[in-house]
Amino acid sequence: MNAFLQSTVYGLLQGGLLALVAVGFSLVWGVMNVINLAHGAFVVVGAYVAWQLNEWLGLDPFIAMFGSMAFLFVTGYLVQRLLVNLVVNAPVFITLLLTFGLDLLLTNGLIMIYSGNYRAINTSYALKSLALGGVRVPVGRLLGCLLAVACSLLLVSLMKRTRTGLAIAATGMDRGAARLMGIRARHIYALTFGIAAALAGLAGAMLATVGTFSPADASKYTLFSFVIAVLGGLGNMYGALAGGLLLGLVESWAGQYLSGTLVNAVAFGLLVLVLVARPAGLLGRPFYESRLEV
Repeated sequence: MNAFLQSTVYGLLQGGLLALVAVGFSLVWGVMNVINLAHGAFVVVGAYVAWQLNEWLGLDPFIAMFGSMAFLFVTGYLVQRLLVNLVVNAPVFITLLLTFGLDLLLTNGLIMIYSGNYRAINTSYALKSLALGGVRVPVGRLLGCLLAVACSLLLVSLMKRTRTGLAIAATGMDRGAARLMGIRARHIYALTFGIAAALAGLAGAMLATVGTFSPADASKYTLFSFVIAVLGGLGNMYGALAGGLLLGLVESWAGQYLSGTLVNAVAFGLLVLVLVARPAGLLGRPFYESRLEV
């Protein structure tokens, strides 16, 4: 029983981190209908920025994460405004090609600068654990999971309680009507992309605190983001959180009895089952099922 409880706790904490990785990906896909294949590379760039700030200035990762977020926000805003915006009205496979090329550029650039060696941000608390009965709770992962929940709640508040958030939602629903209401769609799209990149930078800083990272991890984080976004429902922040927690739990439980490759098979099997039962995702809206701008 203790082994099952330990696996459950670890799965929930890992799922929180995965949700933090995926929430920005889901936001961009839901609002802009752009599948950003460079999202995982943004996560890894955020990890390297936090690591570099820790090496140069000795900043704790929970402070360095603000540097990662700021750098990735500016990067994401400029990437969307100068590159992605050029093909935002093109068929989906054009944006796939563009973001895939950007992913290759960022990943190989990181390899040239930092090599492919794994790195981590060492802290005095990340590897410590709290004892709750017979279960050990890793402090670093607990803090990362709590941060994921807080970011999801803040993003929901931004989307529902501010003029900027309402403008983002309106542009995602009907860009033409939003323009007629005086909303600058280009700026809103770039702002959305920047927010998503900033969240990826935050996720990267947290992942660097609780484990190792390298440029090769970019594709893994993009894949996880894709699965979680579809599981939870596009553009739904609560959905990304639910999808991440569910994926973390399933992988942790399956890891108790199966090998690594079979664990991934179980995770994708879960995705298929959810889509059969709820094509819009766990908390998604049917509106996004057929939405495609060409």
